[in-house]
Amino acid sequence: MNSTTVLHKQILSGLLCLLAMLVSASIWISPAFALDYNRENLLGRDFSGQVLTDASFTKANLRNSNLSHSDLTGVSFFAANLESANLEGANLTNATLDAARIIKTNLTNAVLTGAFAANAKFDGAIIDGADFSDVLLRQDEQDNLCKIAQGTNPTTGKETRETLMCK
Repeated sequence: MNSTTVLHKQILSGLLCLLAMLVSASIWISPAFALDYNRENLLGRDFSGQVLTDASFTKANLRNSNLSHSDLTGVSFFAANLESANLEGANLTNATLDAARIIKTNLTNAVLTGAFAANAKFDGAIIDGADFSDVLLRQDEQDNLCKIAQGTNPTTGKETRETLMCK
């Protein structure tokens, strides 16, 4: 082997070693983004504009939290406290809201298509422009929401009253 070939092999070996060190360092340095917020106290937390698809907030306390304009597709809010939370413009498609406290919650222009919200409490919720297409609700909650339903969702173009199947 000539000296140029040996030098190239040493440079290549050094670069591969450096690359391996950088990769292993990034594994240790990179933050772990937990998607499991079950039973956590998240009072007043700011999750606005985040992509949290398939995360779990089961029995979490999200009172006064900001989840506006977040992608919450497939998220579980089972038995979560969303009292006075801001979900304006959030995508809650196929989310689980069963037994959740959605009291005084801002759902303005939210998309809840296909969400499961049986036994959810919506007392005092703001639902202007929300899309409730194919949402499973208790009949009494649906009737109460129909009393305040108004507006058209800017994302889906559907009227809130129509998506709730109001009479």
